[in-house]
Amino acid sequence: MIGAPDWMQDGRDWPNRKSSRFVVAGGLRWHVQIMGGSAAGRPAAVRAPVILLLHGMGASTHSWRDLAPLLATRFTVVAPDLPGHGFSSHPAPALMTSVGMARAVAALLKTLDMQPAMVVGHSAGAAVGARLMLLHLIAAVPMVSLNGALSPMPEHQGALYSLMARALSNSPATSWVFALQARREKTVDRLLAATGSRIDADGRKFYARLMSRPGHVGGALRMMARWNLDDLDLTKLEAPVTLIVGDQDGMVPPEDATRVQARLPHGRVVMLPGLGHLAHEEAPGMVARLIEDAMVMDQARQGALMMVADCA
Repeated sequence: MIGAPDWMQDGRDWPNRKSSRFVVAGGLRWHVQIMGGSAAGRPAAVRAPVILLLHGMGASTHSWRDLAPLLATRFTVVAPDLPGHGFSSHPAPALMTSVGMARAVAALLKTLDMQPAMVVGHSAGAAVGARLMLLHLIAAVPMVSLNGALSPMPEHQGALYSLMARALSNSPATSWVFALQARREKTVDRLLAATGSRIDADGRKFYARLMSRPGHVGGALRMMARWNLDDLDLTKLEAPVTLIVGDQDGMVPPEDATRVQARLPHGRVVMLPGLGHLAHEEAPGMVARLIEDAMVMDQARQGALMMVADCA
């Protein structure tokens, strides 16, 4: 797409660049990072458990720059740029939905021969992760939602939001105008401040770089225009879900987590005081420990279920 981020220029100092590869799957060219001691060239039977990282709307793999290497000491980490984001190519606009994204990610996983043992999704990425399991595109595995956007908007607000986003995404000039504005330091700072998070200079640099590329902005707008979670039935999500929430989140109201938990058969909330929407970038060590704890808890749960089955 014209104005898309260029790997040779924009990716020259990309976080964890050595773990990057480009893969064709489902008719798309994906930028995906794979890391972990047993990730490369090992059959699935002897590979460390796979954790799939799904970033949020408007972000990319750079969002995992500090968290992914921490997880890679124990797991195989797979982190793609979602379609239309970062260095991955753009699908047809009609596929820029949570369902379309989930099907696209499933095609990538099939090509990579990777079966996730856990899904970690940030913001809109959590909804994509839930869709993967609800559509039976992957097995039901534990999920960690990082400030997940898992609730539909109020009807009047959602309709207006979608209408505005669709109008903006249908005008190519909008992406170019936004990208030009994003080259001004104050624009990026205001957008990041709205998340309620304080991230480091590297994080700000990469967000600014992506926001200044019309192709990336256009991808986020197209995803925004077609985002609809009205049929996301979390009551059917049998996998355990850990909802990690920054209590200063300025994008997804922290109190939403309680309502989401009530719809989950197996859900728990972990509140992080003083952190915002990008909590995993602010405190990657803390979030890595919580993700590892969620994996251990699920292994214990599975062991208990097996014992009950053996005794039956």
